[in-house]
Amino acid sequence: MAKKAVATFAAKAGSKSMVKCIRMDKSPKTGAYVFTEQLIESGKEKEFFAKK
Repeated sequence: MAKKAVATFAAKAGSKSMVKCIRMDKSPKTGAYVFTEQLIESGKEKEFFAKK
């Protein structure tokens, strides 16, 4: 039950477009769910969601 959320941010002149990715992971210690958020370049979302 993974939930993917991707929000795009407008690119300004000369900058690369960035996206905010949010991944829900289960903590190995407590078993509770933890949300991991990261701003990454557009096009690298699959790499972010492939990590565990």
